[in-house]
Amino acid sequence: MPRSVREHSKSRKRGAGGNDVELEVPVQFAASRKGVPHPGAMRRWAVAAFIGGLPGAKTIPGAERISIVIRIVGAAESRRLNVAWRGKDKPTNVLSFPSGLASSQQPAASGPAPLGDLVICAPVVAREAREQGKTPPAHWAHMVIHGTLHLLGYDHEIDRDAELMEAREMNLLATFGYPNPYA
Repeated sequence: MPRSVREHSKSRKRGAGGNDVELEVPVQFAASRKGVPHPGAMRRWAVAAFIGGLPGAKTIPGAERISIVIRIVGAAESRRLNVAWRGKDKPTNVLSFPSGLASSQQPAASGPAPLGDLVICAPVVAREAREQGKTPPAHWAHMVIHGTLHLLGYDHEIDRDAELMEAREMNLLATFGYPNPYA
C-alpha cells in the first residue's frame, strides 16, 4: 500500500502506508464545462478514493507512477460507449474502464501506469442530481469516487460486495462533507 500519494498537477502529499506513489489525474473535456466541477475537485475526489479504496482493493498497482484519466462527455458519447461495452442503449452516469494493470506489472519507463479511465456523462449527472435532490457537487463526487473504486476492483454485483463498496463510498464522501448518497 502506498506510503504517500502525490496528485499530479498540484503535487500534494497524501498519507497512506507503504511505498510512495505519484497519481496523475488528467481531466479531459469532450462536453460543455457548464455545471461541471473544477478539475482540481475531481482530482481530489479521485485521490481520496484511490487512497481510501486500497485496503479492500482487488487490483493494487505496483507502479510508482499511476494515472486515472477522467473524461467528461455528453449524452451521445456516453450512449455510444454504453452500447458498445455494456449493451445498454442509453447514456449512463459513469463508465469505468480498468486497464487490467496487475500489481506485478511494471509500466513503460516513459510514463505512468494507467489504472484506467472514467467516462462521466455531464448531462446525466446533472439530471440525476436534480431528480434525486442532491447537490451537483455531491453527486459529481460520488461518480468520481464510485468509478475510481471500480478501477481498484470493487464491484456491486453481489450484495456483500455492494455493501462493502457502498460503505467505502459513504465514508469517503463524508470526508468531503457530503451526505450518504444511498439515503
